[in-house]
Amino acid sequence: MIVSFFQTITRPIFGSFEREEYKKFLRLGLIFATILGTYWTIRVLKNVVFFKLVGASFVPFAKTASLITLFPLLIFYNKLLDRYPREKMFNILAIAYGSLFLVVSCLLLITQAAPDVIAARSGLALFATQSIGYSWYVVTETFGSLVVALFWAIASDITKPESAKKGFYFVTALGQIGSIIAPGLLSRLPGLLNLQTDAIVLFIAALFTFSLYFSMTWFFARTPKNLLESFNDGAVNEQEIEKENKPSFFEGLKILFTHKYLLGIFTVISIFEIIATIFDLNFDLLASATHSGAALTAYIGDYATMVNVVAFICLIAGIGNITRFLGVSVALILMPIIIGCALFGFVSLHSLQFLFWLMVGSKAINYALNGPAMKQLYIPTSKDARFKAQSWIEMFGSRSAKGSGSIFNMSLQPLQSRFGEVVGRAKYITFISYIGFVLVACWFVVAIFLGRTYNKAIKEKKIIC
Repeated sequence: MIVSFFQTITRPIFGSFEREEYKKFLRLGLIFATILGTYWTIRVLKNVVFFKLVGASFVPFAKTASLITLFPLLIFYNKLLDRYPREKMFNILAIAYGSLFLVVSCLLLITQAAPDVIAARSGLALFATQSIGYSWYVVTETFGSLVVALFWAIASDITKPESAKKGFYFVTALGQIGSIIAPGLLSRLPGLLNLQTDAIVLFIAALFTFSLYFSMTWFFARTPKNLLESFNDGAVNEQEIEKENKPSFFEGLKILFTHKYLLGIFTVISIFEIIATIFDLNFDLLASATHSGAALTAYIGDYATMVNVVAFICLIAGIGNITRFLGVSVALILMPIIIGCALFGFVSLHSLQFLFWLMVGSKAINYALNGPAMKQLYIPTSKDARFKAQSWIEMFGSRSAKGSGSIFNMSLQPLQSRFGEVVGRAKYITFISYIGFVLVACWFVVAIFLGRTYNKAIKEKKIIC
């Protein structure tokens, strides 16, 4: 009865579902809500803890450090994918990250303190404090890449194209609810309890992460087998090759760089992350200069909440209907146009309030419109492309792009040191504008290619790669 009620309410927004199909996406949405609630909570902590332990100006170096750890982690991850099925691999990640969050929460109890206390540290104590800051930053970055990517790899592996057009936006909308509630409430706990540490927030995030083990097991136990079928089951894979030898550690990377379609997905994700990283640093510097301590935690939490509130509003307003009625191609092409407008605003105005809403708007639309459309692109691909290549795309593409964006951002301080704060920033903005608009133009062309290739594969019922 309750399911029928909600099904009736959501029909005008997301389309018509069969009852069991609706329950399938409802279960997936609850899992995704837990993932995003955890992710956005630790994402707030990622910046706040790093600012407190290391400093906002060192963020580009932290992003570079996360890129350096990328290869050994992805090699190990791909090795595990060869040994364990998708559900078990998801459960392994849930337990591993839950344990890491618990360990870091204990370390924060020891290292976090008032700003003047941290500033007074030197030698081994300072090194240990900064090491925890860098380590926490890297752990958070990898969680967002691996767990979210694996969730969508599983979702695209058990969903047909027509079902994904409506179901993926429904799942994303439910996920946004978790990302609104969790960081909005948890980021305020240190201030409400008058604590100098964010350990309690991370402890709760660890509990959420452990719960993913049980929720994914529950999903596969309750969902009918006919709703767990892949597009591959009825499609022709002209490029399938029998493997006589054991898969290479770099198989996902090899698949990525030998197929134009996957390189196109890689390019789109990378360009967005480069531009977003440029926005991020400027926002972080202004935020940390304006707020400090618990106020900074609350402000960054407000930002995270607002991004997801706007994304949720876009979803319930029917932004997914763009894909349902106009197709995936239109959704993909709209994003570079929107980000191009945001980039124009960024180079024109410089204030914390403006950057706040610029970041909120661009990221919210990316999550609500572009995210589900990009996940659909993996449906007409092989299992190796979905699980292995996607992990390289989501993590290597995202992290390398953030590293590239950080390199561009590193030019700000030298330019200001040489030419002064105002003139140096003006030269930095000019430099960024040239790079940004060229990247947006490339994104537009690649989006057209991806949309056409996807539509052709679905029409002909063929696996692209």
